[in-house]
Amino acid sequence: MADPASSNDTAAVLAVDAAVAQSSGADGYGLTAAGFIAKPFSRLVAEKLALARTMFGADIDLGSGSALRKILEVSALEDARTWAALSGFYDNQYVATARGDALSRLGDELGFPRPHLEARGTITLTAHLPSNVSGITLPLGSRLLTAGGHHVALDDRVSLSATSPVREVPVVAFYPGPEHNLDPGNPLQKITWWNSADSKLVWKADSLLSIARSLVPNVRPEQLVSIQHTQPLRGGERYWPDTRYRTLLLRAPRSIWTVESIRVALSLVPGVRNVQVHDRSGGVDIDLPLFGAFSFMERLFGAERDLAASSSFDVIVAANDSAIWDGLDGLAAALEAAMEDLRPIGTLPRLVPAAAIYVAVKAQLIVRGLPLPRDQTGNIISNSPPAVALKNRLFARIREYVDGLDFGEPVRFAEVMWALMSEPGVTDVKDLVLLPDPLPPGASPPPSGANIPIQPTQIATFVESEELLRLL
Repeated sequence: MADPASSNDTAAVLAVDAAVAQSSGADGYGLTAAGFIAKPFSRLVAEKLALARTMFGADIDLGSGSALRKILEVSALEDARTWAALSGFYDNQYVATARGDALSRLGDELGFPRPHLEARGTITLTAHLPSNVSGITLPLGSRLLTAGGHHVALDDRVSLSATSPVREVPVVAFYPGPEHNLDPGNPLQKITWWNSADSKLVWKADSLLSIARSLVPNVRPEQLVSIQHTQPLRGGERYWPDTRYRTLLLRAPRSIWTVESIRVALSLVPGVRNVQVHDRSGGVDIDLPLFGAFSFMERLFGAERDLAASSSFDVIVAANDSAIWDGLDGLAAALEAAMEDLRPIGTLPRLVPAAAIYVAVKAQLIVRGLPLPRDQTGNIISNSPPAVALKNRLFARIREYVDGLDFGEPVRFAEVMWALMSEPGVTDVKDLVLLPDPLPPGASPPPSGANIPIQPTQIATFVESEELLRLL
């Protein structure tokens, strides 16, 4: 037989809970359809104060100096910590909400350990140019080497001239991990040479290797631009931040031998900016010209797989600025090795480097509130260090937007305008034009306000042109 006193106590507690819920609005916390919602400290204090008034009467002293209120606040603080711990415990069970070590453990279970970051540092470049060469520009991503075979790339575009022959330049290790925290005190880790396999160094007539080869066939490029590596590179022991790592895990397939598993594996290869995997015989391909133009009962979406063909699916790869495609340690070889254990037996890939569409930005910027040197006529001196630093910050904003674009995604005028206007000190942007670089012979520049269209197998790449940005 149930104890009447116990039943009365239970009814009293339930009555108090209902009163507290009505007076403090405590519903909607805990495990809800939107996830686990923790009660904040202020809500917990309000509930305890309401409970105290219910238990001891409305005339009880609960003012800021009350001893009972202090006890209730301390109790609420401990409850808030418990709620926060419960919320963290719930969130850390899922990739979409986990953080820190919990996210790393989930990634380990999926077979994608948290990757390392690339080590970064600085070197000093000194130009020793002949009298007939006024200056030289080394593009972002230009590759360098150590005696031990470590690969490093310039992390910024560098211009050297007879009047400004020395520059301190940021560099980044091409491969991630602590083994690339290069120490110049170790002869095998000292950055010493330019990588002659890098096509960017011979892309234009005024590039480093082009000038070297036009002067004396046996001259080393280090004799034209010498490298001083005195400070070690650091940061290779660090790991990807949660946001970047979470994006990788959310894209990660939960099975193998699929298009998705190959795409994710290739996206982790150093030097890859973006990748697409097309299996025309494996499913619907909306890029085929026949899509949407035939009867479903008469034709197939794609052709039957040719069992005698050497390639069965296409892999379109957009490389970053520091990648070198060919060679034994080039990007193509690394991509093939990454796919070797994932592709189905007898199904071979066809690697296709994506066509890069180079885009430059031309504009006049109204700048106010920044200490920029001006000449006697009141015009901003465009080559002054503060003006160059401002342009570099603007270029970084545009590059961040363009590098985030996918295959076939156009460079949008409005997005570039937003990136420029988001920089503190820029009050207006006039005559903004997006220019293909280089402009085809005889072609007129696009009108202001026009986007740069990109084809499905192309990807946009930003080109910095200081002379196209004018500060007013």
